[in-house]
Amino acid sequence: MGGTEIQKFGTVRTWPLGLSDGARRYSCERLNQILADTQILFNLYKKHHWLMRGPTFYQLHLLLDKHAGEQVELVDLMAERIQSLGGIAVGDPRHVAEITMIPRPPNGAEEVPAMLSRLIEAHESILISAHEAAARAAEMGDDGTNDILVSDVIRTGELQVWFLVEHLVDTPLVETPSNGQVRSMRRATR
Repeated sequence: MGGTEIQKFGTVRTWPLGLSDGARRYSCERLNQILADTQILFNLYKKHHWLMRGPTFYQLHLLLDKHAGEQVELVDLMAERIQSLGGIAVGDPRHVAEITMIPRPPNGAEEVPAMLSRLIEAHESILISAHEAAARAAEMGDDGTNDILVSDVIRTGELQVWFLVEHLVDTPLVETPSNGQVRSMRRATR
């Protein structure tokens, strides 16, 4: 049972925004990719928040929950931007899983440095996409999308990465390849 689909995902309705259809289509496509990845990052934050262990449990438990809340705000902001451009925001978790670029973590618990490293890697992937999309949106005259990506997605992501990296200052980063094997990486100390 279901209603009639009145707009297909990936299409953009037209209304007078002072932006070309091409600019709006590009922004919706890129924002949807970043939106899907951000929804996965939010869920990684919640998972790691629940599974945190060790002597810094309390601090990291609270920090990861705070970061998750900030990611939810970004999700809503990007989804509303997509809708305001005439697009359809990705929202169904199954659809998000199909289009995300963030590798899936193991189902179980990992050691704390691996969990933090996984969050940092997800952030970096989103930040790379956001920088590229923001620059292109600006070139195409889409100042609203550029502003959300730069002022919200990038600035929040960079700040959250800083907080995570500082928790690993005396701990080596852990490479978290998709095959589930964990390898230690050296991190430059100050």
